[in-house]
Order: sequence, then structure tokens, then C-alpha cells
Amino acid sequence: MTNAIVVREPGGPEAMRYEAVELGRPGPGEVRVRHRAVGINFIDVYFRTGAYPAPLPLTPGGEGAGDVVEVGEGVTHVAPGDRVAYAGPGFGSYAQERIMPAHSLVRLPDAISYETGAAMMLKGLTAQYLLRKTYRVKAGDTILMHAAAGGVGLILCQWARHLGCTVIGTVGSRDKGDLARAHGCDHVIYYREEDFAARVKEITGGRLCEVVYDGIGKATFPASLDCLKPFGTFASFGSASGPIDAFNIGLLAQKGSLYATRPTLFTHIAKREALDEMAAELFAVVAAGAVRIDVHGRWPLAEAAEAHRALESRSTTGALILVP
Repeated sequence: MTNAIVVREPGGPEAMRYEAVELGRPGPGEVRVRHRAVGINFIDVYFRTGAYPAPLPLTPGGEGAGDVVEVGEGVTHVAPGDRVAYAGPGFGSYAQERIMPAHSLVRLPDAISYETGAAMMLKGLTAQYLLRKTYRVKAGDTILMHAAAGGVGLILCQWARHLGCTVIGTVGSRDKGDLARAHGCDHVIYYREEDFAARVKEITGGRLCEVVYDGIGKATFPASLDCLKPFGTFASFGSASGPIDAFNIGLLAQKGSLYATRPTLFTHIAKREALDEMAAELFAVVAAGAVRIDVHGRWPLAEAAEAHRALESRSTTGALILVP
């Protein structure tokens, strides 16, 4: 037995209940992990509400760090006692312990704490593929990051600045603006007070951006396209304000022969070799101090509903974790 958050029907934060659940033993290719910390991400809200349909009952959460307790047959790259972290697959991390596929785990370096590991895997690997694969930024590029004070935003902005980019970020408040500046933003736009596309044009002297990274969705489209120079890339990786409606693909031609893509982390880490490569690059920039992972909110696992209320109110910044 272990304790976990269980959602039996889609709904608000109150749909998450703290219950004792049967766990069993790991089968072939599986491991049993005892969590030391669990990451909270907006995708957890989508699964809880049913916006992303999933079989019920479910335990939310796709990110965590802890210790390997037991391994199943055929597992060789981790062993009992190893410190590990993971992002995905799917959901199931809001629990004291879980059984999961071994191929999703990476060893957590001793220099990185459990809380940091749990807070950075999903968000940090998302920043990695956006910056290094979706559009591979280079020194001298100008980028726009929406929700720059969010979990992905704070990591991506630091990393982009480290790579030599000029970073423009949108935020919703002065406090978030200060936080974004402290994490690599050269220019901050207050989207509630300013026309962000007009401000990008002003900031760049009309040169615009090579890439826009947009996890907001409906509220920032299609204005994000107006921030891109010809042949620029619009990378939509989330929909915090709702999904982008279907649009005429000819709009990309009208705005300057633009590229638009909707990547996901789980496509990028589906192959073990890719996961190892991406995690190694993330661990390296964190261990070197080029990217700082700040945990801005902690709740006991049993209070996951309170954590989700804070997350959905848009009052949070940076990384949030649950402590089993």
C-alpha cells in the first residue's frame, strides 16, 4: 500500500482525494520509486479536468525525484538505492511511491537535490527541446518568451541568455517582471497594460524576433505571429488560456513565410538515447550555475488541491512541488 492523490471523475481541485492505494511489485522493465519530491505542472490540471482525456481513476503528475526501491526483471541501468528523476510517462507521480517504466528514469547527479530534480525535469527538458531542437537558438538571436515568470519561462530565459540571445518576456504583474529580469530577461512586457506585438516591434527597432515560444495559446494568437521576422518560428507548446482555434495556414505566408509547430516533450523523449542526451545537457547547465532552479511553492502531498488552486489562480511563479 501507499498513499496517493486519486481523481475518480473530472472536476476542480476538489476532485483530487488523498487515498491509500494498492501498489504491488514491479514487473519486467519496471521499477518501484519512493518519491522525495514531486513536480507540479499545468498539464496536471488538464488531466484533472478532463481537458486531456485519460482513463479514470487516475493519479495526476508527470514529474518526480526519489529513490529506486525495487527493480523488475530486465532492468539494468538503475538499481535499488539509486537517486533518480523523471518526466513522464503521462501521469502518476502524485504519490508516495509508484511503479513505472524504467526507461523513463535518469540518474540524478549528487550535486542536484531531490527538490531541484523534481522541479526541473518536465520544465527543464521542455526548455531544452524548445531552445536546442524546435528552433536551435544561437548567439545574437532575439526571442520572445510568453509567461516568462512561469516554470518553463524562468528556465528558458536563463538558458537563452546563457546562449547569447536577447530575451524579451511577457508577464502579468510588476513582481513577475522583476522575477523575469532576475532570470535572464533583457526586456519585460506587461501584457495586461501593453500591446505586446507593438512593444516587440519597438524594442527590436522593427527587426522583430527569430522565434516566439508560446505556452499561453488562445489569448496570444495570432498576435504572436506579428512578433516574428520573415522565416521566423512560432513554437506553440501549451494552451494555458485555451487551445488555439483552427486557422487558415495561408496566414503564415501573409505574415512572412513563417514556420509554426506544436511540439511535445514526450515525442522528444520517447527514445532512451534522446532522453539521456537531453537530461545530460540540462544537468550540465544547472550544475554549472548557468540555470538556477528556484522552488517558489511547496505543499504536502495531501494538500495537492490547494496547490492546484494556487496554480490556476495565476498567482504562482516558477517551480512548485509536492512533498510526500
